[in-house]
Amino acid sequence: MPEIIDLSQEIYHEMPVFNGLPEVKMSIHATHEQWENLPDATTVTPSVYKLELGEHTGTHVDAINHMGREYEGQSIDTMPLSMFYTEGICLDFSHKGFKELITASEIEEACLKAQLEIKKGDTVLLCTDHFRKTYGTENWGNGPGITAEAARLLGSKEIVAFGVETMSPGVPKVSNKEVHKICGELGFTHYENMVNLHLLVNRGRFRFIALPLKIRGGTGSPVRAVAVFE
Repeated sequence: MPEIIDLSQEIYHEMPVFNGLPEVKMSIHATHEQWENLPDATTVTPSVYKLELGEHTGTHVDAINHMGREYEGQSIDTMPLSMFYTEGICLDFSHKGFKELITASEIEEACLKAQLEIKKGDTVLLCTDHFRKTYGTENWGNGPGITAEAARLLGSKEIVAFGVETMSPGVPKVSNKEVHKICGELGFTHYENMVNLHLLVNRGRFRFIALPLKIRGGTGSPVRAVAVFE
């Protein structure tokens, strides 16, 4: 039996989101008691929830059209499903502190240390353990991120995506905007708000699956990301 490791955050009412993005609202739209015409019932069992959330909520993937105005038309529903069903590797950067940068040379060193090669078509996950360390605290928004140079290195390897545990792939107001631009320029993407990456470190290659919703014109989508070890 394959081992399937869940890499996705829960989605729930008023969960943390990146500054300025839509808040998550979750409410009961209908109950079984309403459907069964039980007005005096002492319990409420939801039959349908109403969700209000942005595309970039929780564990999600960015579409290419999110990276810049020049990529209009490259929405999430146009991106090939092969981008979301790949081989994957996970590199260990759990030693990185708040707002520290991960450089291109450090990515190369991490590959050597783990005896892993970044191959064309891979998804490369970067474990900083930031979720376990800070989720729900005042430092959740202060995670590490990659440099523009590191993004260009990953793109030069012709990967389809990389993934991080933080709310942004770069450090906001330092490298984040440039990292997005490089993803658009080189035609690859990234996942944000991942969890459980520490369970993938030093385990070699795995199957990575993270299918997005088919949102017409969407700039991204929540995903249920998993790593599969056969």
